[in-house]
Amino acid sequence: MSACVTIGLCGCSRLRPKPPAQYVYVTAKQTFLRDRVAAVSNRTATVGNGDKLQVLEHGRRFVRVQTEKGEQGWIDEKVVATQEIFDQFETLKQQHKDDSTVASAVVRDEVYLHAAPGRDTERFYRLGEGEKLKLLARATLPKPLPPGVKAATAKTAATGKGAPAPDIPAPPAMEDWWLVRDSKGDTGWLLSRLMDVDAPDSITRYAEGQRIVGAYVLTTVNDPEAEQADKNIPIYLTVMSPYKAGLTYDYDQVRVFTWSVKKHRYETGFRDKNIEGYLPITIKTAPDPYGKSVAATTPAPTFTYRVLSDQSGPVIPDPVTGAIVPGKTIQKTYRLEGNLVRPIIQPGTPKGGEAHPAPQEKKKDATKSKKKR
Repeated sequence: MSACVTIGLCGCSRLRPKPPAQYVYVTAKQTFLRDRVAAVSNRTATVGNGDKLQVLEHGRRFVRVQTEKGEQGWIDEKVVATQEIFDQFETLKQQHKDDSTVASAVVRDEVYLHAAPGRDTERFYRLGEGEKLKLLARATLPKPLPPGVKAATAKTAATGKGAPAPDIPAPPAMEDWWLVRDSKGDTGWLLSRLMDVDAPDSITRYAEGQRIVGAYVLTTVNDPEAEQADKNIPIYLTVMSPYKAGLTYDYDQVRVFTWSVKKHRYETGFRDKNIEGYLPITIKTAPDPYGKSVAATTPAPTFTYRVLSDQSGPVIPDPVTGAIVPGKTIQKTYRLEGNLVRPIIQPGTPKGGEAHPAPQEKKKDATKSKKKR
């Protein structure tokens, strides 16, 4: 009887399903697996950012893992991400895989992508210096205060009769984050000051102390006598903003740089200032459907952008996500005919005023401190 019970228990053990495999993912740029958790140990494998490792055993602060090549060793928990964190980035990637690009940028130094805007959010993918990025959306959030630092206050005007002026909280310092996609398709949030918008030096020198938010090629002009090696000179549409985080609009100026074949240099062919504009910019080649001249019916570069209407309420970033959603906007369309930029006004377009941004405090060293790239 005891033999039968023993056989039955053994059979049940063989039928019990194995627990599902557990995985972690390397967050460090590069690190090593070791044969033991000790001051002196041997390296058993080299792993890098994004590598998938199967967990074999949990220690106090280390885990024993196995690589996809079968190499085994111990690794510090501080340099790996859990499956849950990895899934957050995969979800972000799938949700935004078809999002249109609003601008291009270049990473200044080695940085991490975050799962959400904010310095304290989970991070995973590590980008190298010079990595090309596609910008998808912007968010703006209060900049966290250093430990032990209290929020600043501002004095109000005197209340009269000798009463002291009460302290009121000063507006918090803000910082901008961008949802970006790298060259491998990995997606995440990156602090804006850690990257530069991809714009050529030939037009950044004319930025007049503003930050170029986006630069787009409308067309090219052939100039056989140009100094450049490539004689097909790009004509650029640019959008610019002040050097300030936390703005409730993406840009306050649109500018087209045309090329003078006679003077062999860029010139301003169009400028729209003092606006509250929002990305993306739509660019296409098409005839003016409402033009009657031969020039108007000939296909030409056409661009459209949105500005805030003066009938819209105040734009307030979402306090949790930092997302900026404008109210009522006005769509403005122009086409480039030679070196002239002409507006396209569709019949029935309602007339409306545009909102104007509040004057920004100018930084004296804005142009001096900015390196040309």
